Amino acid sequence: MAIQNKTLRLCSCNGTLPLAPKRLAAALGLADAPVVHRELCRKQAGAFQAVLSDPDVLVACTQEAPLFTELAEAANSQSRIRFINIRETAGWSAEADAASPKIAALLAAAALPEPEPLPAVEYRSGGQLLIIGPAGAALSWAERLREQLDVSVLISSDGPGELPADRRYPVWSGRAEAIRGWLGAFEVEWRQDNPIDLEVCTRCNACVRACPEQAIDFAYQVDLAKCKSHRACVKACGSVGAIDFERAETARREQFDLVLDLSRQPVLRRHDLPQGYAAPGDDPLEQALAVQRLAALVGEYEKPRFVSYREKICAHSRSKVAGCSRCLDVCSTGAITPDGDHVRVETHLCAGCGGCSTVCPSGALTHLYPRVPDLGLRLKTLLATYRGAGGRDACVLIHDAGAGREAVLRLARHGRGLPARVIPVECHHVASIGIDLALAALAYGASQVRVLVAGAPAEAYLAATREQFDIAQRLVSGLGYGGAHFALVGEDTLERELWDLRPADSVPTIAAFHLAADKRTTLDYAIEHLAQHAPARVEVVALPQSAPFGAVVVDRERCTMCKSCIGACPASALIDAPEAPVLRFIERNCVQCGLCARTCPERAIRLEPRLLLGPRAKEAVTLNEAEPFHCVRCGKVFGTQRLVDAMLKKIGGHAMFAAEGVRRRLQMCADCRLVDMVETPSEPTIFDYTKRP
Repeated sequence: MAIQNKTLRLCSCNGTLPLAPKRLAAALGLADAPVVHRELCRKQAGAFQAVLSDPDVLVACTQEAPLFTELAEAANSQSRIRFINIRETAGWSAEADAASPKIAALLAAAALPEPEPLPAVEYRSGGQLLIIGPAGAALSWAERLREQLDVSVLISSDGPGELPADRRYPVWSGRAEAIRGWLGAFEVEWRQDNPIDLEVCTRCNACVRACPEQAIDFAYQVDLAKCKSHRACVKACGSVGAIDFERAETARREQFDLVLDLSRQPVLRRHDLPQGYAAPGDDPLEQALAVQRLAALVGEYEKPRFVSYREKICAHSRSKVAGCSRCLDVCSTGAITPDGDHVRVETHLCAGCGGCSTVCPSGALTHLYPRVPDLGLRLKTLLATYRGAGGRDACVLIHDAGAGREAVLRLARHGRGLPARVIPVECHHVASIGIDLALAALAYGASQVRVLVAGAPAEAYLAATREQFDIAQRLVSGLGYGGAHFALVGEDTLERELWDLRPADSVPTIAAFHLAADKRTTLDYAIEHLAQHAPARVEVVALPQSAPFGAVVVDRERCTMCKSCIGACPASALIDAPEAPVLRFIERNCVQCGLCARTCPERAIRLEPRLLLGPRAKEAVTLNEAEPFHCVRCGKVFGTQRLVDAMLKKIGGHAMFAAEGVRRRLQMCADCRLVDMVETPSEPTIFDYTKRP
């Protein structure tokens, strides 16, 4: 719904925001200039309450959103109320007087309809908690939590501690080796390296008293360094099989809903840990906070399905030949794993960073939170409104909803704020910003794109974004656009870098297209628009090796036209011609995965990263063609002369193919070969390995 159909409430926050209602009305197409209140959350709250019967209300304040929501609930209002921050993002700035175009853009984007809800991923947790760690800490937390959760303990190292007098919960001992799964479905594997089986042990202390080296503590952990193998403990033990120094079956496996890992070296060492697993280390405060979070994770939960996957166009592998593994390299949660010629995405483990879709060259993986068309519509609305209101040289600052948002707010409260031309755009995770969105922002009129790196994102994310921005920068520089268009910016240097940033060249005409869910389609739209308005008219732009665009170069002297490369290509960039032995190539489709080069038995293919512009990129060109070979029996074309000659040369004088009839049969098509086998049964076949000519 357009902003003209919404009820707008503006507030200058006690006069700290220099709002220009007439300029805003002109930029937003409003019939009348909006009223600017001074204390909408206090003395003038009645002005807000007066519009609670309107269907759609937009309030330009986020600080007092809880208060306004409470007032709406008290009035039983059915209004759809949305809140937008124009204070820290625009009004609190050293250039506040020039921020009207940005404020208009932020208001217009806030009036866009809500994105459609995504499919959900469900979790179910019954509160079965496994505590892993030293005896003292693990047993201590088990005692505290046993009445709240269904507790089990895995003692992973010796130390001060004593098992409870009664069996209140299961206790094992051993070395945790693997943890797989997610909230409500963890599978834990460990190896019982303690000779005492705590499930069988009666905890009578006989072994502790009998051990002359005092190698057994009251948590029934055996210090093998102290043990002199007197086996006095075995003789004193009254439980059959409780103590066994020669135990053969040591592997154990159980399932749990939650895991509290108190080990100094956690079992899972990923940047993003699965929901339901906590590894606070040996810090008591961190342990208490982790326990508090885990105790709340009992019941049924759901989260958005962050990513979609189309295996048909995945370039991971073909016929066990490795191709692209970029998504596997960037995923920090272990949610993506190899699955034959494709990959498998475990949505329960996916944290929604979007890094996989950013690096995917084919678009097989697509980030959905937010969807690319939704984020593209927001970018288009922001930039079109900004330019329409007289704004120039817009710089899009993309940040996440956590540490990035806090960094922007902090800059406005304690620093100079954002420059008037810097428009903040919030997303779920900055790793989802790839070359498609970066180039689309330029096509929509942005001068530059900056991604704010705040908090402690995985280094793989940063490397992927830098790589994407390097490709995008080389592309626009090759088209003649001057300046630095794409870069990452850290929160520590945010203020200095933004205020020192000089504008770069931008397109004179804003693109009219909408972003598509398909990555390659979006790239086509953006690149075509940027090339159409480029300062330089070029046909080819050289790109780095990591680029998802390029050509395939075939060595015709080595190529035998076996066409194995065609079967390996996941993007239909390499195609054949049914009427003749011809290898053709459509450069627009190529994703530079390298499967064709790795599959080629003659090593006749190499890749050339580049961007070919114009209609030639979509036309099929001939890479190689060969003299056809006709079946010696029926005359039908079934191969190339060179391929058959190479085959006959390779078999050489092999005894299996010494008979002239067998060699002639190799020069027949499949149908004639079968007929010939029936007509001349005495002739050995190429499939019979027991007969010799």
